[in-house]
Amino acid sequence: MDTQQFWQLIDEARTRVPAPDRGTAVAEQATALLALRPPQEIVAAEQTLWDLMADSYSAPLWGAAYMINGGCSDDLFDYFRGWLITQGRATFERVIADPDALAELPAVRAFAADGIDIECEEALVIAWDAHQRATGEELPHDGLTINYSALDPDWNFDFDDGDELRRRLPRLAALYAY
Repeated sequence: MDTQQFWQLIDEARTRVPAPDRGTAVAEQATALLALRPPQEIVAAEQTLWDLMADSYSAPLWGAAYMINGGCSDDLFDYFRGWLITQGRATFERVIADPDALAELPAVRAFAADGIDIECEEALVIAWDAHQRATGEELPHDGLTINYSALDPDWNFDFDDGDELRRRLPRLAALYAY
């Protein structure tokens, strides 16, 4: 399963849930759809998922997640990026290019108003769970590679520095009254 096919899977899953802004429902539906595919496609989907996780591993996005969730550990940053993947390719690519664009997303605006953290741990196990359902076996670990780039040194500052985050992510700062 290549990247285009993976995004098609996510898009189809999004059409099958009543609230696609909630990542968990999308991840569950994507898991169910993926489980119908041959095992080798499911294994390939795992690599594609983690390639997208690597593509979204950036300090500016981490700063945005930190601001949105009132803090952001390594694990929570993974879960935040999992949610971002469940939002589909166009949103994913827009936000990767400009993390401050999160402030313009209706889902983020609604979550901010309701004080809801943004995360979706379930997105990280779409292929794992699909493989388990399809074969009754664990997803093979051999062959999976995850290559994270180094974080941008220009963003090497304490994310508790609200002045700096406000300067770099002004739309999110306004939305979250940061």
